[in-house]
Amino acid sequence: MSTQSTPTAAVHFRRKLAAWYRKAARDLPWRRTRDPYAVLVSEFMLQQTQVARVLEFYEPFLARYPTVRHLARARPATVREAWDGLGYYRRAANLHRLAREVVAQHGGEIPEEHDALRRLPGVGAYTAGAVRTFAFERPAAAVDTNVARVLGRVFRGRKALKGAAGAKAVTRLAEQLQPRRGGAAWTFNQALMELGALICTARAPRCPACPVRALCKWYGLSGSRAAASAAPPPRRSR
Repeated sequence: MSTQSTPTAAVHFRRKLAAWYRKAARDLPWRRTRDPYAVLVSEFMLQQTQVARVLEFYEPFLARYPTVRHLARARPATVREAWDGLGYYRRAANLHRLAREVVAQHGGEIPEEHDALRRLPGVGAYTAGAVRTFAFERPAAAVDTNVARVLGRVFRGRKALKGAAGAKAVTRLAEQLQPRRGGAAWTFNQALMELGALICTARAPRCPACPVRALCKWYGLSGSRAAASAAPPPRRSR
């Protein structure tokens, strides 16, 4: 399904997704802020870490280092101490380096442009897109694992591309689907991630509860049997 050839489907997809998000979204602290530094902290913490775990560290870390300048002035050992227990400590080191670079080269202001964000330590394509849309409310693709899974299933069904070609195709699709208004883009990207986290999961997706199942190629191929095919096989009784 192409958003260029079927713009009506794209509009319906965005509307249904946004309506569901307003009712079902979790109240997460990083969704209550547009501070680019706070958004960056959340994105670094959420890399390869479950939301429940990040919730234990996010607000205490920001209380200790409330601004990018506070973090830049800190010693590496104290930053690691504040991160202790969250794991993947390279993220903490990169975030600390990022803070120092932002202070030294950007006057303490997180840059808004994609290329400038990508040049910061630890910032890849997804993180740059996430900061642009979640902090600055710019229409920007932010394709993580959840988003790639949702868009691949809905618009390509079981013909979803794999590897680098698949990643590029999904990113192009995410860019095409972006609403033009910044606030709507914020909601759209958050809703995509939330749908992938809560409903369109990798294993045992909850297709009957999905707000966009009527538009989903993966679900439409075989109805509820599509969900059954993704579920793990039943365990044999002893």
